[in-house]
Amino acid sequence: MDLTLKVWRQDGPQDAGRFETYSAESISEDMSFLEMLDVVNERLVEEGTEPIAFDSDCREGICGTCGLMIDGQAHGPQRATATCQLHMRSYRDGDEITIEPWRAAAFPIMKDLVVDRSPFDRIVEAGGFITAPTGSAPDANLIPVPKEDSDLAFEAAACIGCGACVAACPNGAAQLFTAAKLAHLNLLPQGQPERYQRTEAMVDEMESYFGSCTNHGECQAACPKDISIDFIALLNRDYGKAKFSGRRKRAD
Repeated sequence: MDLTLKVWRQDGPQDAGRFETYSAESISEDMSFLEMLDVVNERLVEEGTEPIAFDSDCREGICGTCGLMIDGQAHGPQRATATCQLHMRSYRDGDEITIEPWRAAAFPIMKDLVVDRSPFDRIVEAGGFITAPTGSAPDANLIPVPKEDSDLAFEAAACIGCGACVAACPNGAAQLFTAAKLAHLNLLPQGQPERYQRTEAMVDEMESYFGSCTNHGECQAACPKDISIDFIALLNRDYGKAKFSGRRKRAD
């Protein structure tokens, strides 16, 4: 198939960006979206033109590195699918496709389709871990975990940190990402000792970079792992408890 691509090009963080039009010819429907961009870049290099910069790594929908706005939708038209898992069979010969980077104040554009998602790292650094003494590993079944809790924790742990939730949110909020990172620890017995301290630290760090959640639900619709906004309710509950507990301690 032959396609027309309108791609956002930006030389650097401080430069003005613009759309440029490219032809993607003889594209196989079996290619992934990123493979299609590889083909376009190979042709640009052969022509002596600067290739399109975009992020990718595992290309298996696991790492979260890929992240593009495709025709105004985070990761493209296919639900619960990362950009690297989107195949060209979703398009038809002659289609025009608009490709942009994530559009969020907290994700400044570095070059073309590459954005800086390091604020996510700052949130995780603030408390996305469990403090454990060193020593030999305990037996795997030493601490019983109810299946319902383990299933919920696993659903939350599926978050790949791609940033689609932020890019899709009208407020540029990161509640779904933060809620997922909290829930997969807070739901397990090992995460209980630092549960409220962790929640308060991560949410406070999040709010220094991102907007506020007003329950639009766009984050869930855009998430390539289909993570539920129910986890945001858990975040809000634990954050309220953390703040109430802190006030009570200070009053004492």
